[in-house]
Amino acid sequence: MKKFWVWMNIIYERAMFLVFAVALLVVAYGLYDAWYVYRKASDDSYLNYKPAVGEAIPEESPITDDMVAWITVDGTNVDYPVMQGQTNSDYLNTNPYGEYSLSGSIFLDCRNSGDFTDDYSILYGHHMEYGKMFGALDDFFDQDYLESHKSGTLTVGKTAGKEYPIGIFACAKVNVYDNQALDPDVLENITKIIDGEAQYINTSIKKSDHILALSTCTEPVSNNRLIVFCYIYE
Repeated sequence: MKKFWVWMNIIYERAMFLVFAVALLVVAYGLYDAWYVYRKASDDSYLNYKPAVGEAIPEESPITDDMVAWITVDGTNVDYPVMQGQTNSDYLNTNPYGEYSLSGSIFLDCRNSGDFTDDYSILYGHHMEYGKMFGALDDFFDQDYLESHKSGTLTVGKTAGKEYPIGIFACAKVNVYDNQALDPDVLENITKIIDGEAQYINTSIKKSDHILALSTCTEPVSNNRLIVFCYIYE
């Protein structure tokens, strides 16, 4: 009987050791996964291929031909190539080099024209930690921040044939199923949505007939989207 309990204790100890070892591996994998995603989101090697006005990106650039523009918001981390796929899922988990990446890319709605001649264009990006990708949009909920970070540029095409100044004038949190804020074909409703949903509107910004929306998620699983609205100037 004594030997039986000795063996039971040994089995119990080994079972507990195995449980703790598995738990440790799970925690280690979680930490590695978080680090890996952050490292990918922090990869700024694409800046080496940022086009200048009238100068195409270098031929050796690994950025795919799906690049349609480059978006820069002055004084923020937003300084990225803009991709556009056949669907809005193509660059959700694909980086500008065409590689799998949980941080994805900044991408233009597949329903929009790649030359940004539409009256209403929409860019999407993941809400990453430390202001990476479109995680930087959180700051625009502060009125002072929005007023002091109101400019940027949109350089169109891999050949950088055109560069448009942009003026940031509003930030809103909307439910994508309650209105049409993420429908490129409903410009006539956008001003109503902005007036009704925006936390603050900078009326000192010069208006334009072309509006650009920068959209990101607010929570991992939610119908809400954080949208920063900009004017595109010819």
